[in-house]
Amino acid sequence: MSEPANLPSSLRLDDRVAVVIGGTGILCSRMAGVLAEAGARTVIIGRDQVKAGAVLDRLRAGGRNVTFESCDAVSRTQLRSLVGRILASRGSIDILVNGAGLNSSTPFLDISDEEMERMVAVNQFATMRSCQEFGKYFVERAQSSGVGASIINIGSASGLNPLSRVFTYSMSKAAVHNLTKSLAREWGPFGIRCNVLVPGFFPAEQNRAILTPERIDQILRHTPMGRFGDPDELTGATLLLASDAGRFITGTELVVDGGFSVVSV
Repeated sequence: MSEPANLPSSLRLDDRVAVVIGGTGILCSRMAGVLAEAGARTVIIGRDQVKAGAVLDRLRAGGRNVTFESCDAVSRTQLRSLVGRILASRGSIDILVNGAGLNSSTPFLDISDEEMERMVAVNQFATMRSCQEFGKYFVERAQSSGVGASIINIGSASGLNPLSRVFTYSMSKAAVHNLTKSLAREWGPFGIRCNVLVPGFFPAEQNRAILTPERIDQILRHTPMGRFGDPDELTGATLLLASDAGRFITGTELVVDGGFSVVSV
């Protein structure tokens, strides 16, 4: 990634506060890194203190302003407390990334209620509750001062078109796509932008269980660029959606998938 000083002014995030839920994961930690590199005071949200420590060490080694707050994003009570703590310590919130996610390859007829409810809670309800709790602050601030915000919800290729073997994941991610478009319509007048960042196939913790050799071969044959994505290849899209360079972009699904979604046969 380029040095912060080389970024055009419209891509700079100086004096802004970015919150990245799921920021201890492979993809969202890279996203948190580029937000911090662009000047944002970035708060990584997760549940695993050990993973958070490793991410903070890596990002701080590059001089980035990154901190950690513990929160289970499924819990509305914890989310509400999180918003209060961040406002008390940082003074404002400007960018929200909702990246909590959980996947499974359980055959459809074998999916238990427990598995279904947990995956929907993590993938769908956590995003919705986060948008509500942070959105209350965003809307109130916009009404009083005219200052907007950017919400980036992490979607999925399976949210665009259903993929085999990931039934509950596809269902819950489709809901995230729909919710984001609805919020873009609702909050556009306040200058609150809501977009879906749609990664294609990037090796990450939540999809390792489904990436069998056969599955990998199918994916790569379906991807025009013939490879998996690298986590750093999400950073440009992240910065565009978070910054003033994307100030007229809302309600969109920004797909970063090496062409996977355009192949129909």
